[in-house]
Amino acid sequence: MSVATENRPRTGAGSPEAVLNALPHPVLCIAEGGRIVDVNVAAEAFFEVSANVLRRHDIREFVPFGSPLVSLLEQARERNAPVNEYRVDLGTPRNGGERIVDLHVAPLAERPGILVVAMQERTVADKMDRQLTHRGAARSVTALAAMLAHEIKNPLSGIRGAAQLLEQSASDEDRQLTRLICEEADRIVKLVDRMEVFSDERPIEAEAVNIHAVLEHVKRIASSGFARDIRIFEEYDPSLPPVLANRDQLIQVFLNLIKNAAEAIGDADDGEIHLSTAFRPGVRLSAPGSTTRVSLPLQFTVRDNGPGVPEDLLPHLFDPFVTTKPTGSGLGLALVAKIVGSHGGIIECDSQPRRTVFRVLMPMFVSADGRAARS
Repeated sequence: MSVATENRPRTGAGSPEAVLNALPHPVLCIAEGGRIVDVNVAAEAFFEVSANVLRRHDIREFVPFGSPLVSLLEQARERNAPVNEYRVDLGTPRNGGERIVDLHVAPLAERPGILVVAMQERTVADKMDRQLTHRGAARSVTALAAMLAHEIKNPLSGIRGAAQLLEQSASDEDRQLTRLICEEADRIVKLVDRMEVFSDERPIEAEAVNIHAVLEHVKRIASSGFARDIRIFEEYDPSLPPVLANRDQLIQVFLNLIKNAAEAIGDADDGEIHLSTAFRPGVRLSAPGSTTRVSLPLQFTVRDNGPGVPEDLLPHLFDPFVTTKPTGSGLGLALVAKIVGSHGGIIECDSQPRRTVFRVLMPMFVSADGRAARS
């Protein structure tokens, strides 16, 4: 190969531009003064602005005032060396609020004066970490449920039977107490029955499921019952391929999520729930019980305009017995996390006042010939 050939700009599938655009992480080239000179496709998606618009502006126009990114650019220029900073919030009203990223800034040796900024959104990495935590919590509940079924339900049966016997010869005043014993025993049995769901470790009977048919079914149930006074909006991608899942369990997941949203909204006159589906390539996760990494390109979202989840509760939202409801058991979202995790998927919640979003990422169904089926 001649020198001239080696220096010729590369194009096509192996070109630097193609490689950069294939990366799921935003990458920008910044000139002196902060002007953006080049970006990849992921950066366009992150800032929700086209490359042509980005190239006409200063980076300061797209990040919060006084952002650490600006000082990192100055440090990299002064030192002429790479610098990093972790967990930086680049969220603005333009790109939808909080956007936590890890920043890597380095000089581009081939082009003096140009700095390369690479970002890794923490939300993706945190989803992986939290999903492992959710699975661990589900395993803890599984062991607890098995123990409770044996150690609590049997004695409760004896307590209830004894109370019924006492009721036959008790006075009216004492009969109220025996009925209270029976009612409380029944309540505890119902709680244990709910927890026994966690101990079901049978393999999932998964098949190709049309998520839009599932969401429409759940919407009909909600609209005729607990969410009859709440407006439910849909924003579906009609070309989405089927999800690899158990239909009944998916109904359980979204019924719980929509019911939670409706209860959070309460009696508010302007209550709204938004259901959306989208194709989001780039997220991969190890499947349960396997070293195989599965792609999770299907994103299903339930969003409401309720008061939001308290910030201190958010990291533990999918743990058992964690709830904001005065009479809640705290098992609904733990069950949702177990079902999604057993499908090899991820569930994540972002919340702020009047905007709580639950995102479910799931694998798509692939036919025997290796091609994704279409809904």
